[in-house]
Amino acid sequence: MELIQNTADLSSYLAADEVIDHHHPVVRETAARLAEGVADSYAYARAAYEFVRDTIPHSANADDSRVTWRASDVLEQRTGICYAKAHALAALLRAEDIPTALCYQRLMHDDGSGHAVHGLVAVRFRGAWHRQDPRGNKPGVDAQFSLGGERLAWIPDPASNEVDYPALYAEPHPAVLSALKAAPDRSALWKTLPSTL
Repeated sequence: MELIQNTADLSSYLAADEVIDHHHPVVRETAARLAEGVADSYAYARAAYEFVRDTIPHSANADDSRVTWRASDVLEQRTGICYAKAHALAALLRAEDIPTALCYQRLMHDDGSGHAVHGLVAVRFRGAWHRQDPRGNKPGVDAQFSLGGERLAWIPDPASNEVDYPALYAEPHPAVLSALKAAPDRSALWKTLPSTL
């Protein structure tokens, strides 16, 4: 699949905003800690990815009712669903001048009761975009940082109306952000997750 930037301006994928707030002290401090002793930007990107994937529990796996959406809040509260974890990883990567996009998949719920949009990031290295899934591993999910072929949590099944969306966003998709901001807790969020983009 060819990934498509929704803006031609590569600097947009380094920008800070209210969600990807990479100028926030907690983001800067975390980035500085992760950057200690790494050899290059690729090693930093892997370290940041593994930090978000492994040390910030996905709120559904942890049965945490809190809803986070701002990168600094995800890092401070150590919780978030896929979108929130993608925002945190994007902030950590952009803090170290690594162009990072937000991207999405449409996947079927585990119980087959419908679909929900799933959040990922894409990093730009070697003149190309590479998608990464920091949601967190669990039995049956083994996502890994990779520039040599995708190692995502899930591969969409077109027969189940699952989709890989090719668009690379500099900011969170409005449907995703509005669902996160409006939800008082994760159980409410689960009922309002976007099912398509």
